[in-house]
Amino acid sequence: MIINKKQFTVLIYIFLLVILSQLAFAHGISDADKQAVVEGGNLRFISLGASHMLTGYDHLLFLFGVIFFLTGFKQIVKFITAFTVGHCITLVGATFMGISANYFIIDALIALTVVYKGFDNLDGFNRVFKIQSPNLLLLVFMFGLVHGFGLSTRLQQLPLGTDGLLLKILSFNLGVEVGQIIALAVMLVLLNMWRKRPSFKRFSTVSNVGLVIAGLGLFAFQMNGFATEEIEWQDTITVTVPAENGIEYKLYMYEGNEFEFTWQTDVTQLYFDFHGEPAGDTTGYFKSYKIATSTTDTGSLVAPFEGIHGWYWQNNSTEDVVVTVNVKGEYQRMDTSPAE
Repeated sequence: MIINKKQFTVLIYIFLLVILSQLAFAHGISDADKQAVVEGGNLRFISLGASHMLTGYDHLLFLFGVIFFLTGFKQIVKFITAFTVGHCITLVGATFMGISANYFIIDALIALTVVYKGFDNLDGFNRVFKIQSPNLLLLVFMFGLVHGFGLSTRLQQLPLGTDGLLLKILSFNLGVEVGQIIALAVMLVLLNMWRKRPSFKRFSTVSNVGLVIAGLGLFAFQMNGFATEEIEWQDTITVTVPAENGIEYKLYMYEGNEFEFTWQTDVTQLYFDFHGEPAGDTTGYFKSYKIATSTTDTGSLVAPFEGIHGWYWQNNSTEDVVVTVNVKGEYQRMDTSPAE
């Protein structure tokens, strides 16, 4: 069957509509996923990492663009290794150190990497700017850093805790690699079959134009999400952390309850421990979800047990620091309490 230009254009539009209709689910961490990692172990993180990569359309489009014209095994291994090393560095490092950013902005940057690869595949630098393309291997590594940071922003939406944190991150990263291998295997088989047909040469340009269009569509979608993102917080609480002292703010939650939060200081960084304490416990046990030093933090929690959950902030400066906390979800507010 021979597809004419008009039919192929229609197929491209259908393909893009399917992608754009699924964007809201491409990288989201669902409530079911959050509850699954609370109840499960490291195998849950491996499974989640694999499914996240296999539904990450921006990652897959970029990989498709990278390998589109690669035919040699060594070439493919070289470029995929550069991408993998890049995204492993930021996925593991940023998550372990608690470095995050607005995921709409990060995903918009990832969309631009798709645009870039399609443009490069079209020999755009030579045709438009009359210059040679920048070093592709280095750029694939750098773009890998961006993609890994995008994966990290999503992973940090989970209640990771501090117990075995590195192993959880590595398990998620392993799952991402498994998903990437599966996706690449399918792409390579399909591309190798297609290269043997006359239509590959005819439609390679159209395919990479499609990559550029898809990347621009992803970029527009993410920037629109960033511009229109509005969260109606259930409660806004102001907490004053005394100079050279610490204070706690807690919420009472039942097992399985969920809440979202964001907080920021008015002046300086504070050491904080985001943690929970089981109801009725007399041993002093508590479970830390995140420990870091920052002026702000954003995330969510599915309570792994009934009890109080919240923050301890330590102010080592000589001035009082005001923390504004925004929260919404299933909880009961409690008063602040000074550090013992």
